[in-house]
Amino acid sequence: MNTPQPQVWPTLQARDARRLIAFLVEAFGFEETAVHGEGDVVQHAELAWPPGGGIMLGSVRDDSAAVFRLAPGSFGAYAVTDEPDALYERALKAGATVVRELGDTDYGSRDFIVRDPEGNLWSFGTYRGAPRP
Repeated sequence: MNTPQPQVWPTLQARDARRLIAFLVEAFGFEETAVHGEGDVVQHAELAWPPGGGIMLGSVRDDSAAVFRLAPGSFGAYAVTDEPDALYERALKAGATVVRELGDTDYGSRDFIVRDPEGNLWSFGTYRGAPRP
């Protein structure tokens, strides 16, 4: 039986998409599932988050084909992890810039915030969101 794919795909654009993809895989453990493009230009890429979900990204372009434009470094996301301490150390080792140190929140999460080389904000923690009705 196939696992349903996520229905919401956060997206971002990068000045150096191939470098960002490599960073996201190394620093956070995303899994590269698709990368389309030639040379330095990535037309479309998909990275899966192992516990579920994923992101799409591509190279920022100024041509008329680029109708979905986002400024590089303007993205932010929160991702659930069961191992925030190990992920924090992995992110630091890969060169992520710390915005908020690893710590416990008053709402029961253990989390941290870092920036990737493009300037995007990534928050990782154990909080899974409020229960749905």
